[in-house]
Amino acid sequence: MNFSSGVSTELSAGLFKKVSNYRHKLFVTTLGWQLKTQNDMELDQFDRPDTVYVVAQDENDQVNGCARLLPTNRPYLLGEVFPQLLNGLPPPNTPDVWELSRFAAMDFNNQTSSALGQFSSPLAIQLLQEAVTCAREHGAKRLITVSPIGVERLLRRAGFHAHRAGPPVRRQLPCPVGDNYLDRLNDM
Repeated sequence: MNFSSGVSTELSAGLFKKVSNYRHKLFVTTLGWQLKTQNDMELDQFDRPDTVYVVAQDENDQVNGCARLLPTNRPYLLGEVFPQLLNGLPPPNTPDVWELSRFAAMDFNNQTSSALGQFSSPLAIQLLQEAVTCAREHGAKRLITVSPIGVERLLRRAGFHAHRAGPPVRRQLPCPVGDNYLDRLNDM
């Protein structure tokens, strides 16, 4: 497995397009999220020039995992779109708390891989570890994420310290989200 990280201009030629195509295939086509897309690319207002990406690629350079990292002192998904998930708490707004979003670890070339199983795969754990390392290198001391409940199990299985910043929410949102987690990087 090969991992790359950086802002879109730091990723190798064509890799950013592959990531946005991978996100479309997973989140829109496979999981059925109702997201605005164009040309089979899934991008939103949080895919900015300063957004940091972590990408997993196999030996054939096929993307089979990705993560998006954003500092919370700039606009981010939880703070802008889902602040109600914080149960009345103010969204973090500091350069040392970063958001992990668009986390996915599914190998479309592996017939036994599934969208539901992505949160228990060895690839998911590796990708999470790479994302934590990358966030830490950019000054993050904590991560926060809006995530399906499977991410909580992944965090615990991988030995990460995590706690819910708000109670689980079960309702229809533009994408299937459940809980959010605030993770101390120095405990990981």
